Amino acid sequence: MTGWHCALELGSDRAVAGGSRDALVSAIEHASDLRVYTEFFFEEHIAPGGDGIPEHDGLIREVIDFRETMVVNGTLAAGITTLRQPLEPPFGFNGTQPKMSYFLYQSDGRQACANLLLDQRGASGRPGKRSSIPTPPDMPKMSREVVFDQGTNGPSRNFVYDMEVYRFFVRDDWEEVFAADVDGRPTLGSIDAIEDAQLAGREIKIAIRDLCSDLGRGPSHEVFSSLGSGFFHAGMRLYDALTHPILRVAPAAPLEYRSFGWDVAWVHVRTDGAAVMRILDPYTRRFSDRPARFAFRWFAR
Repeated sequence: MTGWHCALELGSDRAVAGGSRDALVSAIEHASDLRVYTEFFFEEHIAPGGDGIPEHDGLIREVIDFRETMVVNGTLAAGITTLRQPLEPPFGFNGTQPKMSYFLYQSDGRQACANLLLDQRGASGRPGKRSSIPTPPDMPKMSREVVFDQGTNGPSRNFVYDMEVYRFFVRDDWEEVFAADVDGRPTLGSIDAIEDAQLAGREIKIAIRDLCSDLGRGPSHEVFSSLGSGFFHAGMRLYDALTHPILRVAPAAPLEYRSFGWDVAWVHVRTDGAAVMRILDPYTRRFSDRPARFAFRWFAR
């Protein structure tokens, strides 16, 4: 299927109003791109109670582009923003401190956000602290928030804000051209299909099986990322490439951010199953390299 279509719609109570969660999971398992449409009111969500300027009040429609997607245990689909900093529409950035906002939306309507602080202000806290924030009296559509690691370089929070509607749009036009197990043994297609895709200038996306298992015990999962620079070695019959930035989160159903349960990685991947993860620790903001092996599925468009 080409173009964008709505695989799942949830109402304000997060009950299914159209499509199905299974349809969304199936689309993400086929490497579909994901965008989520939501509706909310300025005076309820951006500035609870309003900011005193009546023309700012009213309905806001948002579409979020999720460059990373994930399927957990074949039953839960999720998207994570990898390029976003906090915003306060229509004014600009939310606050003056630069930080990444790794929003996590799941197919049951649950939401979460982890931040990676980017400036040189020193951390005032240590990771490992969990607390909760009750529903604000002027923001009744916000659930109680479960927050972790406040005062560190990597704070996070898990919550539900009851949007007026949620629509999960997918673009399902990727072709699976090659797959191999963790030992590099082909299970679908051939390395020739990767070569043909590269020669044709096609986009390539990868699914990485159990990428986040070292962050905590949990169900099997696949993480999907577009690839940037890719290299086909004609003599070796090998293709290797670098993923876009990936937010790794401990596998669970539902997913949540928690202390030491997430980080940021770039992954060097090869068609023989070998990989190297360059991992950014959100608390220390230091990098480390870690060799690994994964089962991969490769898609072209």
